[in-house]
Amino acid sequence: MKRLFISIILCGTLNLLLGTVWAQGGASDDQIYAYPEPAVTQVATNYELIGDRTYRRVLEAAEIYDTPNGQVIETLDEGYNYVTVWQFQDDWAQIGVDRWIQTEKLSNVVYPSGFAGVLLPEGGLPYTAAWMLVNLRASTAPGLAPSDENPLLNRYTKINIYASVEVDGWRWYQVGVNQWIKQTNVAKILPVTRPEGVTTHRWVSIDLYEQVLTAYEGDRAVFATLVSSGLPQWATNEGVFNIWLPLERTDMSGSEGQSDFYYLEEVPWTMYFDGAIALHGTYWHNSFGFRHSHGCVNLSITDANWLYNFLSPEWNGETGASVYVYSSGEYQ
Repeated sequence: MKRLFISIILCGTLNLLLGTVWAQGGASDDQIYAYPEPAVTQVATNYELIGDRTYRRVLEAAEIYDTPNGQVIETLDEGYNYVTVWQFQDDWAQIGVDRWIQTEKLSNVVYPSGFAGVLLPEGGLPYTAAWMLVNLRASTAPGLAPSDENPLLNRYTKINIYASVEVDGWRWYQVGVNQWIKQTNVAKILPVTRPEGVTTHRWVSIDLYEQVLTAYEGDRAVFATLVSSGLPQWATNEGVFNIWLPLERTDMSGSEGQSDFYYLEEVPWTMYFDGAIALHGTYWHNSFGFRHSHGCVNLSITDANWLYNFLSPEWNGETGASVYVYSSGEYQ
């Protein structure tokens, strides 16, 4: 039988054979057609919030002036620097009270991501829900290359995971009829049981492995979205924390004098929970689902605003909602 199996592979009918074999271990066509997509409610992108500022990147080291052609009051080192522009005057841009910069130092307009999370149904989901992290056509069977027989699944597409198998140490997920995706291309929503130390009625969990945040009311998961946590060299700490300072807008900077220096004006919907580490809105990238930050947990502006409002009832003036940071797996 093994020789016959190999013979069939060599004859070029691998796709057909594996599709039949794996279909027997996965969901049936009828099961998939009954639940073709996750039974979640998409949160509407808040375009008013996204467009209420003009964001630009500072392209090089720049001097900040008190007025156009006035006195230099500050020098901004070269780095990962973004500002919000209040107005333009000739070749100058105002970026704060008595703070002006030459427009030649600035990029074109930076448009924040329109990504937004989902509301989860009461009673849970029949299948694990996930987002696609890349634009990809599914394989017809686990372990195979993407197939032109399958439709293109765009980044941020919401999918069901109907079954899972392991091939060469990697999980492959059944996401449709004859459609299989490798685990590295998706981010799953995996609600957790309330851990010890979570003391508030409304709270959040952050899965560093999946890069997914889930919000809870009591023991029920009500919302989930993609995030970007700290890069390996600035990994976000695991543990149970509480929000200690919420701010609607705040400037952030760090790594002064180093190659990774950054300066970010008016970071929206910020919730500090682990020292200088915060949950916050992000206008400077659209890499949600991948690690990206210096340790903070980046959300889209729409999601950060939703979460800020959702968790605000837990704020008593000194402490706020519990934040549970963990990892459901290990990076390979």
